[in-house]
Amino acid sequence: MLEVNNIEVVYNDVILVLKGISLTVPRGGVVALLGANGAGKTTTLRAIAQILDSQNGDLESGSVVFEGRPIHNLDADAIVRLGISLVPEGRRILDELTVLENLEIGAFTRQDRENIKKDLELVLNYFPVLRQRLHQRSIFLSGGEQQMLAVARSLMSRPKLMMLDEPSLGLAPLLVRSIFEILARINREQGTAILLVEQNARLALRFAKYGYIMENGKIVLDGPCKELMENPDVKEFYLGVTEESAVKSYADVKHYKRRKRWLS
Repeated sequence: MLEVNNIEVVYNDVILVLKGISLTVPRGGVVALLGANGAGKTTTLRAIAQILDSQNGDLESGSVVFEGRPIHNLDADAIVRLGISLVPEGRRILDELTVLENLEIGAFTRQDRENIKKDLELVLNYFPVLRQRLHQRSIFLSGGEQQMLAVARSLMSRPKLMMLDEPSLGLAPLLVRSIFEILARINREQGTAILLVEQNARLALRFAKYGYIMENGKIVLDGPCKELMENPDVKEFYLGVTEESAVKSYADVKHYKRRKRWLS
C-alpha cells in the first residue's frame, strides 16, 4: 500500500535529518517504526503526510508512493483525501471546540454527508466515552480521553492508512492497553493499515507484525516483530534485556559495544 523509497529530508536548508529512509506498509498491515529520540521517526511521518513545511523541512530526494501513485509532491489535504491520516504526537486536539466539533473537523475533506453521519456513529461505538462527552469542550477531557479523540478524529477521514506518533505518551498503562485494543479492532474490522511510531518498543513489537528500527536518520534493522524481539541487539538497546541481566534499563547500559551492523 505504502512505499517510502530512499527519502532524504533537510531542515532549515542545512540539517540532514533523514538519510535515505525506505520502508513499506502492506494493505491492512501493522508496521512499527522504532528508535531513540531524535532518530527521525516523527520526520518520517511528516514527510509521508507532506507537512514538513510547517517545520521548515524539505523532502530533498526519494519518493513516497501510495497505492501505486507518487504522493510526495501533493499537498497535505490531497493526501488525506487519498486515504492517509496522521494522529500527531501530543494529540493536537482543538481544545476550545467540543468533542463533536473536533470529530466533524476530522471529516473536513469529505463531501458524503450521509456516510459521515454513519462513520460518526461507528467512531462513537469504538470510543463510547466520547459519546458521553460529545458536547463538552475538549479541554476538559482527561489525557486518555484526548488521545481517544485524536484517534477518533483521524478515523473520521475514513483512512486506508492511519499513522500514529507516540499514542501511549503520558498515559497510564490501563489506558494504553485500552487504546491499543481499540486500534487492533479498527485494523481487524475496518482493514485500516497502521504505521506506528512508539517509544515503548516492547508494546509496539507485540502490537505490530513488522518493524523497522531507526538510528541517526537511517534504518539499521528491520524484520518481522517476533524475530526482532529475539534479536540480541534489540533486546539490549530497546527492550532493556541483556545476557548478564534479565531486566536492565537501556539508560543503565553505560559501556556496551555496538555490533558492526549498527554502525554501517
